Amino acid sequence: MKVGNIRSLLAGAACAALMLAPAVAETTDNGAASGRNLSQEQQQTGPIPLPSFAPLAQHILPAVVNISVQLNQQGALQDQMSDEDQGGNGNNGGSSGNGGGLPQFGGSPFDQFLHRFFENPFSQPQPGEHVMALGSGFVIDPRGYVVTNNHVVANAEKVTVTFQDQTQYPATVIGRDTRTDLALLKIKPDKPLAYVTWGNSDKVKVGDWVVAVGNPFGLGGSVTAGIVSALGRNINEGPYDDFLQVDAPINRGNSGGPTFDLAGQVVGINTAIYSPSGGSVGIGFAIPSNLAKYVVTQLEEHGNVTWGWLGVSIQNVTPSIAKSLGLNQPEGALVASVIPDSPAAKAGLKLGDVIVAAGDHPIHGAHDLPRVVAETPIGSKLDLTVERNGEKRQIVADIGKMPAKIASAAGTSEMQPSAEGSSALGMQLAPLSPRLRKELKVPSGVNGVVVVQVASNSPVAAMGVQQGDVIQSIDKQPTTTPEEAAAALNQAAKRGNILLLIDRGGESIFVGLSVNNAGNAG
Repeated sequence: MKVGNIRSLLAGAACAALMLAPAVAETTDNGAASGRNLSQEQQQTGPIPLPSFAPLAQHILPAVVNISVQLNQQGALQDQMSDEDQGGNGNNGGSSGNGGGLPQFGGSPFDQFLHRFFENPFSQPQPGEHVMALGSGFVIDPRGYVVTNNHVVANAEKVTVTFQDQTQYPATVIGRDTRTDLALLKIKPDKPLAYVTWGNSDKVKVGDWVVAVGNPFGLGGSVTAGIVSALGRNINEGPYDDFLQVDAPINRGNSGGPTFDLAGQVVGINTAIYSPSGGSVGIGFAIPSNLAKYVVTQLEEHGNVTWGWLGVSIQNVTPSIAKSLGLNQPEGALVASVIPDSPAAKAGLKLGDVIVAAGDHPIHGAHDLPRVVAETPIGSKLDLTVERNGEKRQIVADIGKMPAKIASAAGTSEMQPSAEGSSALGMQLAPLSPRLRKELKVPSGVNGVVVVQVASNSPVAAMGVQQGDVIQSIDKQPTTTPEEAAAALNQAAKRGNILLLIDRGGESIFVGLSVNNAGNAG
């Protein structure tokens, strides 16, 4: 039975939802114009009935399943630490992983209260004890393909799928993708299963009704309703963050459960919540169905996901950077580095280019580019619109296959300021000696001067410059000695805007500074 195509069965509920708002708006407008007492009229006519979600729930529940996962002690402890971790892993895939790694100076504002939410009722396993964890999922194919979150089944020894009628099947993990937190399971049913279909998440609008279904707290199938609160949320969980934010209550055990529109189609997959307590406070995040459909199709066909690759590191354009580059608006994806011999390098992309469109997709910020690149078929061409030196250029890139492993070094330093070097804008600078290059893990192709100390009240500290950063260029002009860098910084400060290119742990990042005559950050 195909559950997704139930438009005719939901006509009553859908029509009620569609007709309700215009009726209220018309009454309000006419009432305001004529001076009628709307509260008295409502008392006479009675309350306007709200639509019922019962027809929708009746037809989607058979395709939504509970997923129980048997973990060993090590897996249970890993899942507990992951679930209790304050924030996501913050992994953006490295400086070049998806044609748009996002080097950042800070974590997500959600980090402290971001939770993955599958239910593990046994938080203190004994040695050798098998522990059960509970999540949710849904059937997308009558042959027995089930979608859930990767973090639900990542450490599983045994997976069992339970339907609403308590029928159980053992499940095999067909494939998992850590970047999008999606997994595909396969069961062997003795008859065709009820299933749901994908909706178009690109057509979802803020304020649309949605229904979340899952297995909260291990209670069994539960339905909650709400609206889409926001689109395109970036919670610093990975390179393809583009979450739907919903206020339908979702709690522990809802991980991997679907979010439906009023047509009974899946528009999102519940994967994280923002909550100080770990319970629902009305801020949940769902993976958009269009991204999920792409990933699940590849998992079914290949067991893994092959992502398109451009080979650049990008970042957002801040107002200060926009001024330094002569841009009218702080929009686009700023190219902070280009990997040699990558598709980007072969296409002619350069450091400091601002990508403002990719194919038919406008690029408003850095988070817009990775998904476009990732979903572009390998070997196909992607048209890029780039702003360079005040002019727009068209560049065509042949999208490559993302390397299996893209290393991103991260270094720390216990440097102390020395007499050798120069100072400017509250920074003490030193030459990039072989010892510091090794200590800071600076790539061999990177040259510049090292920031060995930053005054806490300096303008550069306010903009995120740190000890151990390597300043490669100032206003796009390479710098090689501390004296040269200090002179260039002081001269640039007189103009008010400064654009620094720094290397931090192997990642190149632009920093824009606005400095007033007193030397303070603007």
